[in-house]
Amino acid sequence: MTANSKKARERAETSFSKMQTQSMALNRILSEQDAVSQARDVKTARLKELRLEKEADDIAAAAAAPVAKRKGPR
Repeated sequence: MTANSKKARERAETSFSKMQTQSMALNRILSEQDAVSQARDVKTARLKELRLEKEADDIAAAAAAPVAKRKGPR
């Protein structure tokens, strides 16, 4: 009876160890994905801010530019 329980315990420990390893690998992958996603969100926000700033500068420059008069027949 002792041999059977010893084998069962070894199988259970092996199974637990395998599941624990898989769980740790999954957690690492999810953590890496979160970091990549967060970095992408930060970069996107920075680029959006730069784009909006440029558009505002372009609008201000267009408003400050003199209006060209047409020459020639109408």
